[in-house]
Amino acid sequence: MILLKRRRLIFWLIRAYFKKWRKTIFASFVFGLIIFFAIYFGWGIIVPQLPLNQHEVIGMVGNYTTDNLPTQVVNNISYGLTQTSENGTPEPAAAKSWQIKDNGKTYIFNLKHNLYFTDGKNLTSDLINYNFIDVSVQRPDKYTIVFRLKEAYSPFLVTVSNPIFENGLTGLGNYKVESLDLNGDFLNSITLASTKVKNSILAYQFYPTQEALKNAFVIGDIDKAIGLNDINYRNTSFKNFVNASTQKSVDYDHLVTIFYNTQDKVLSDKRLREALTYATPDNFSEGERNFGPYSPQMWAYQVSGYQRDYAHAKLLLSQSPTASHSAITITLQTLPQFQNVAQEVANSWKNIGINTNIVVVETLPSNFQAFLGDFTMPKDPDQYTLWHSSQMNNISNYKNLRIDKLLEDGRQTEDIKTRIQIYSDFQKYLLDDAPATFLYFPYSYTVKRNSAQI
Repeated sequence: MILLKRRRLIFWLIRAYFKKWRKTIFASFVFGLIIFFAIYFGWGIIVPQLPLNQHEVIGMVGNYTTDNLPTQVVNNISYGLTQTSENGTPEPAAAKSWQIKDNGKTYIFNLKHNLYFTDGKNLTSDLINYNFIDVSVQRPDKYTIVFRLKEAYSPFLVTVSNPIFENGLTGLGNYKVESLDLNGDFLNSITLASTKVKNSILAYQFYPTQEALKNAFVIGDIDKAIGLNDINYRNTSFKNFVNASTQKSVDYDHLVTIFYNTQDKVLSDKRLREALTYATPDNFSEGERNFGPYSPQMWAYQVSGYQRDYAHAKLLLSQSPTASHSAITITLQTLPQFQNVAQEVANSWKNIGINTNIVVVETLPSNFQAFLGDFTMPKDPDQYTLWHSSQMNNISNYKNLRIDKLLEDGRQTEDIKTRIQIYSDFQKYLLDDAPATFLYFPYSYTVKRNSAQI
């Protein structure tokens, strides 16, 4: 009975309290909801305006000028009419759409209207100044630009993914160039300031060697080292550093390859080149094995290529007129960073009776028998400059009329399905001729200081 009376008393007190203060309670509830939703939806706007110091110093290896900036830097500063997806397909960037006419000789780009350079100037067609050879340009209005080519060129959509700049390095990206430190024409460093986040700074420092880059990280000159070939530092590994974290990725922009001089009196024999390719290791600790001229990400990738087969390699050698009657010694010139790979290849070739003389060189030699280096993968599957017999960059002196025709057709054909078939044939016949042995895409490591503010 007493308990029931107490419950009634509490109920009356609560009812009286709410009756007296109901307006205040309701107003407080509404005000709380407004504050909650303001924070929830405004967080992405409020936080970037806070005066936080987000200064990150990034180190990388290379000799760069203002006309030859690394991709990591350029992508922060600007972009082109198009951009390429992971598999090399063109996508809209500064251009919202395009049309291709006149059998692939005319490209019409419609610009987005609300794009601005970091100096506040609106992007219009008169500010696009690609310096293309044998291409005429028309600008029918502020937001339309027309390129007329003398000949059809299907990689053109990828070509215009090159970044657009106005007044030097003023671009369309999320960062603007704040300062440059030059040593003659070469950059010591470049500092970028975010146009979206207050006090967010990216400072890139450039070093001549991997060892110099690693030392800079250890002594605290940089917060992050990118593009390392390995994470070993003297007698330890960056993985063992308490204040550092490491990230491993595959550099699909560079393909490590052995190029053969196909005009050499020994290596002019296709069977010998095939034998060397069949005797090459199936795996390399330095990177992701790749048996063909394209990355597996590229839309034109079709074939896997050779895998190690000593028995078949020896059979091919027995059929080779240059190798069947005497011992063969191949002089393999290699860049310093691939010296261990060259030795691994030489050990493998030894198993089929091929001796290898390894010579370390600093740059691509003007004349060689075999050369171990890497080449930059184009964004489009067009590799005309590397393999067409008319090109100066055809360092293997490779001549094959069928390959020439396929490369010519591939860059003049607009239809994607037809191009896929063309480059499928190109890969098949190129690998059959073996003017090169494709090895791997190198692993790339990033080492980051955990205490760094990003």
